Amino acid sequence: MIRRLKYNEIDFDKYSKCLENSAQRKYSATKDFLDITSEKHWELLVYNDYEAVMPIPFVIKFGFKIVINPKLCQQLGIFSAKNDIEINDLFLKFFEKKYNIWYYGFNAANTFSRQLKQRQNFLIYPDNYEIVRQKYSPKRKRKLRLDDDILQNSEVREVSIFNAWEFISKNLIGAKNEKDKNSFLRIFTNLEKAGYLKLKAFFYGTAIINLIAVYTDHKTIALLGTFNDKDYIKLSGSSFIIDNVICENIQTKIFDFEGSDIPSIEEFFSGFRPELEKYPIIFNSKKQLIKVFFWQQKNRLKFKKRSFCL
Repeated sequence: MIRRLKYNEIDFDKYSKCLENSAQRKYSATKDFLDITSEKHWELLVYNDYEAVMPIPFVIKFGFKIVINPKLCQQLGIFSAKNDIEINDLFLKFFEKKYNIWYYGFNAANTFSRQLKQRQNFLIYPDNYEIVRQKYSPKRKRKLRLDDDILQNSEVREVSIFNAWEFISKNLIGAKNEKDKNSFLRIFTNLEKAGYLKLKAFFYGTAIINLIAVYTDHKTIALLGTFNDKDYIKLSGSSFIIDNVICENIQTKIFDFEGSDIPSIEEFFSGFRPELEKYPIIFNSKKQLIKVFFWQQKNRLKFKKRSFCL
């Protein structure tokens, strides 16, 4: 049996236990990450007594609840001790029947009896750093061999969001407008306050020319953002700091590149020779969403009329 729980009805201890012991565990489904990225605008589908769970983030548009993954949240989906297609299908049927879905990303371990659209992600699984580095492409290895004069005038160090704010704001690509940009910066700030965000910067002289934002917990390092000064793009500072983070963490943690379907970004990530994984998604255009909504409203009105007649 699947139940739909509002945020204040969720047993977060049971939810966290189910997630951490699941076959599909993803950092992006943890309570803290979802609370910060969605501003607590999420609810939960639960199978029996938290045997399987499915978090559902949403926004309110024109008075209607619409499902969409929040910023920086790539994969959610169904979490259970064992991946079960029959249970997954029950969740999918309930989900599509009860919600107006704009965009929802399941996790790569979720499988269904019907094929859904897919997107791609890249991961490096825990291993000895030297083994991981040996797999890098020849081009990536060349990029990591910095000239002596660059090495003498550069360094990688961790910085705070306060010190990186201006650089990120100036070099953030993908934000639609100033409001959208500030939303990303607010999420970074709150993740840092909660102890999950690290910002690694490549300094050339006294100035930051490259910076990456990574989420970190006990199992995962996830690349949430890469920011580059275009005037110094040939110095390959981004490759250098990503390699630095991999070196420090890959022995015990997954490095999650957070994927991309943009060819240039995909090519950049591929240079580190990560493993490709694909994850299912549901995506409806705004036009499709409006059609689905009016179809649902029409059926609800028919049902009300029948009930009234009875």
